[in-house]
Amino acid sequence: MTDLATDNPDILDLQPRLEDEDAGVRRIALIELADLEDPDALPWLVHTLANDLSADVRAEAARLLEAWEEGEVVNGLCAALADADVRVRSAAAQSLSELKTAEAGRVVLPWATHADAFVRASALRALRELRLPDGAPVALQALSDPDAFVRREAVGILGWLKQADALPALARLASDDADTEVRRAATGALGLASDASVLPALQAALRDREWQVREEAATTLGKVGHIDAGPALVAALEDSYWQVRLRAARALGKLRFPGGLAGLIELLGHSISNLRKEAALALGELADPAALPALQAAENDSDPEVRKSVRIALAQLQGAAR
Repeated sequence: MTDLATDNPDILDLQPRLEDEDAGVRRIALIELADLEDPDALPWLVHTLANDLSADVRAEAARLLEAWEEGEVVNGLCAALADADVRVRSAAAQSLSELKTAEAGRVVLPWATHADAFVRASALRALRELRLPDGAPVALQALSDPDAFVRREAVGILGWLKQADALPALARLASDDADTEVRRAATGALGLASDASVLPALQAALRDREWQVREEAATTLGKVGHIDAGPALVAALEDSYWQVRLRAARALGKLRFPGGLAGLIELLGHSISNLRKEAALALGELADPAALPALQAAENDSDPEVRKSVRIALAQLQGAAR
């Protein structure tokens, strides 16, 4: 028997099955307990999460605690991040990622420096969308964590918090980190910059050995919106991966970079329709009459989405000529 005394009749009715020798019986009883949506049930759920001998039951408890943000629940879920069973750890991490309140985030915060890398990363993931200012110093420190998963989550926090003072560290990660996903995430986070200070790092990322990082760099250069990024984006129109070329074309349109005209006209004849579509839209943004013959020739493109984009671009050119 547990020492969880209660006078709640609904819980008392479930108690024999909550303590049954059969793990399957306990799990079903636990689900019925959670269905009560009664705060009196929380001690039972937290106790089960920490103490049940069955990993299946502990994992079920972690899932069922998702909707609760009381301190005892959040602490219990954080402790479960170090459970011996991966199913329990994963369920606890998922439940923590659904937290909504700053109060719950403050309970999670100390766990972001735990000795176990999975605990650290999961705590940072839980903090990411809470935008808790107290998480910024912890995330900055975690950028140098030996675990790539932890570094990726730290980048995410700093991006959500729009921590401009983190830009130099993020730029270093974008260029030098050994993990592709860390470099990609750091490259995307550089989009919070409001000046040209991040251009060298983004231009370097546009030459990264992995196409996913190059794609992110092209996207971010469009977001930063600095005209000096134009030449590097024009060069990226020749990238060996079409995904990078597409993002480069889109960014050139956002920048309205005149030097992109020839490359975008050439892309208008590419065999991949998505590239033709983006090239047409970008040429419309450039609003250069020199693109008119190429766009008119593309009016009968075999792809309806390309034809639609060409019509949009032609309307923009005509509007600019008035």
